[in-house]
Amino acid sequence: MTERSTRRPATFRLDDPHVTVMEPDDDAGRLARGAIRITPEADPLSMPVVIEPPLLPVRSGFRWGTLFWSALGGLVLMGLGLGVTHLVEDLFARSEGLGYLGVTFAALAALALLVIIAREAMSLMRLATIEKLHARALAVLASDDRTESRAIVQDLLKLAHRNPQLARARTALQGHADDIIDGADMIKLAERELMSPLDIEARRLVSVAAQRVSIVTAISPRALIDVLFVAAAALRLVRQLARLYGGRPGTLGMIRLMRHTIGHLAITGGMAASDSMIQQVLGHGIAAKLSQRLGEGVLNGLLTARLGLAAIDVTRPLPFTALPRPALADLAKDLLRKKDEEP
Repeated sequence: MTERSTRRPATFRLDDPHVTVMEPDDDAGRLARGAIRITPEADPLSMPVVIEPPLLPVRSGFRWGTLFWSALGGLVLMGLGLGVTHLVEDLFARSEGLGYLGVTFAALAALALLVIIAREAMSLMRLATIEKLHARALAVLASDDRTESRAIVQDLLKLAHRNPQLARARTALQGHADDIIDGADMIKLAERELMSPLDIEARRLVSVAAQRVSIVTAISPRALIDVLFVAAAALRLVRQLARLYGGRPGTLGMIRLMRHTIGHLAITGGMAASDSMIQQVLGHGIAAKLSQRLGEGVLNGLLTARLGLAAIDVTRPLPFTALPRPALADLAKDLLRKKDEEP
């Protein structure tokens, strides 16, 4: 039971000597008889903001797997180089023209390999930049650092300068660069200006991919075709989302993104949440209206949508604070509406 005060309401002046401002934890026994105690309430604006934890798992320690694959790759490259050297020597032994032709082909292959390595390195650096932007934005939302927020906005503008869809958003955000805005509010403003059109397009991409997977797996005659198509659709969806948010991953970048996306699903318990949601959706009369194949198609479509939502969290350079996170229930409604429209 709550304790009720027997003191009647009264009026007083703040400069009254009998008025004492005290903290909630202070002892009121030392007050004089007839003194009035005032306990200030916490300002809602000064209360701490709940910040989401980082999306990607942090690994520590020495990576023996990385050392193994690096050493193995070095040995393979050395073996290929030695084989090419012997081949060129044999070509020169047969004919000088064949030898120069072999050298030309080897030089072209080496040049192409260097370009591919440079592109993969740029891709990995770009993905690392997006991950660091996400972590820096979370830190600014917690610390409200104005200087760091301006630096993050400038990095976001550099990342989005090639996207024509964000031309107006970049102009509007640059116009607020010199305004007196707190650090956390600047991050939220950047999210509303830059991420809003990208989030709409990302939601459309996930919805289209889920519908495509649902339809194909519903009419596919073989389970192997279902598995291959779902895997290809998942890779294509993750690549599209990464390109949308400025990642542009290569082969190694895609491997890294898929690892982070699956890791994010494991951390957030996304698959379990998807299973419970699917059981609720299919348990409210939907399963009775669909055949077994169509039910499997809906299930595969919903799982693809959940993977797409996890990929959005991984590839998005800013956390969801000012804008709502896309919900799986909304995508499920789109998927089931698409099913109802089909003959």
